[in-house]
Amino acid sequence: METKDGLIELKPRIEETEVVFVSNKIKFKDVRNTDMKISDKYNDTDYYSIEDFNKVEKIDAHIHINTFEPTLHEQAVEDNFIFISINVDAFPEDSIESQQEYSIKQHESYPDRYYYLTTFRVKGFEQPDWKDSVLKYLKESFVKGAVGVKVWKNIGMGEKTRDGKNIFVDDTVFDPIFSYLENNQIPLTGHIGEPKSCWLPINQMKISGDIDYFSKNPEYHMYLHPENPTYEMHIDGRDRMLKKHPDLVYVGAHLGSLEWSVDELAKRLDTFPLMSVDLTERICYLQYQSVQDYGKVYDFIIKYQDRLLYGTDIIIDDTQNPEEERRKAHELWMRDWIYFNTDKLMTGSGIVPGFKRLHLPKTVVDKIYSKNARRIYLPKK
Repeated sequence: METKDGLIELKPRIEETEVVFVSNKIKFKDVRNTDMKISDKYNDTDYYSIEDFNKVEKIDAHIHINTFEPTLHEQAVEDNFIFISINVDAFPEDSIESQQEYSIKQHESYPDRYYYLTTFRVKGFEQPDWKDSVLKYLKESFVKGAVGVKVWKNIGMGEKTRDGKNIFVDDTVFDPIFSYLENNQIPLTGHIGEPKSCWLPINQMKISGDIDYFSKNPEYHMYLHPENPTYEMHIDGRDRMLKKHPDLVYVGAHLGSLEWSVDELAKRLDTFPLMSVDLTERICYLQYQSVQDYGKVYDFIIKYQDRLLYGTDIIIDDTQNPEEERRKAHELWMRDWIYFNTDKLMTGSGIVPGFKRLHLPKTVVDKIYSKNARRIYLPKK
């Protein structure tokens, strides 16, 4: 609800390029006059309103549906959402095989509204048959309908060699896997590393969601584990991997773990033409940066509008109340829609004194919410 001073109170939450086609892939080249700010000359004045929310196709490109239960889909139909559910080598209670079973069944029930990314088990990577086993599982997943692959932060922050050394995503053990994806134009989504604040003490974190997550998951709070790799080691490993696989279509989950600086993220997007990022759980960082320099954040989104995907990281499983999760999902989707499409002030994620909503043109919103995900994950759907 808006107050008389234009603020919207929200619960804290975790939170012109030219298209160039190259070998059926899409690369991007900046063709703007860089003497002016993009925000000064981007004159598309056609915008969506709050009332347009359920009229516009939207894709949540980063969600985890680990259940056969259909309630969230019912809300998605009402809100005009399509899901790309992500299998991940992370849930001890849900194996990668059971996650895939959920995905296959959900796709059968909602063939035009549910798609999924498969994954592979990293454990055992030093076994002689590991590579062949992974490739076999992935190929079977693609036959069953998977539209991409996800790798998780247990690469770099979990699995180790027999002698206790960390492995990173550019390790040669992964080269055959990523080369297969590269050669077959299958997208890879990567959650590599963590937000930079993971290496800070709790009392120095700026985002309430980070405080909540790392307080509850100390095993991933790297400030408490100085013996583990630094933030930069994870980012450098990811960058080296992309240099080794220049034709790999790659989506960096969570703003590519460069959430703290749109300038640093822009450098990677310029360096790796086939890299995109999803906004999942990191929209709050855009909001935080916009308090200091709204124009920089707005210009970044306009310039890289072809490289950004909307997502939430909602996790649904059989331990939760379906109706309650349905309500929470709708509220989250609506809050984000308000942020991207309207123009007053908001508060949220513990950001004080508040931040200006982005009020993006329809053409940009359509790319972030649907067209980019369709191009990357669903080009033939």
